[in-house]
Amino acid sequence: MSRTLPGKLIVISGPSGAGKGTIVERLFQKIPDKLVASVSATTRPPRPGERDGIDYHFMDQETFLRRREAGEFIESFQVHQLGHWYGTLESEVMPSLKQGKWVVLEVDVQGAKAIKKRFPDAISIFVMPPGWDELENRLRGRGSESDEEIRSRLEAARREVRQRGQYDIQVVNDDLDRAVEEIREFLKQAESGARGSEV
Repeated sequence: MSRTLPGKLIVISGPSGAGKGTIVERLFQKIPDKLVASVSATTRPPRPGERDGIDYHFMDQETFLRRREAGEFIESFQVHQLGHWYGTLESEVMPSLKQGKWVVLEVDVQGAKAIKKRFPDAISIFVMPPGWDELENRLRGRGSESDEEIRSRLEAARREVRQRGQYDIQVVNDDLDRAVEEIREFLKQAESGARGSEV
């Protein structure tokens, strides 16, 4: 990919409630000129305060599946056993890669595997929650999900954490500033390595 597309994908995964979104926001503050966000698509309903086209591209299932069938996604899966689809539109990624940008994707473990298969030089980062009690507290603190949904997300979290070894770096989000700095330093080293190789 790197010979034809000067940019790079940064794949960030981790359990729902681990703080991926907050880490990504801080990374954009630290490296504003290099990073570009990719807005995922989903069939789940918006949470309070979420905006279409900014937080997610919200679609009904028929539209999502039609675009999936048309090959418009670079990855798409049904997650959390609740029937909601999530995916990354190719149109959100390819133009920025061609411009030499580093495109940040927040995806689940399934999505990360699919992306790494298509883009082997993507940088993968797994965000670990500080602990299971804290993770459950964060999920309940949202006030937007039922007990059934929270149980499903916790089960999914345990499955995801078991696959953290497949990622280039694992970061425990028990201290936000430290976690962000750890990732920033890793990206800095990755960029230095890319400059020193034939890309």
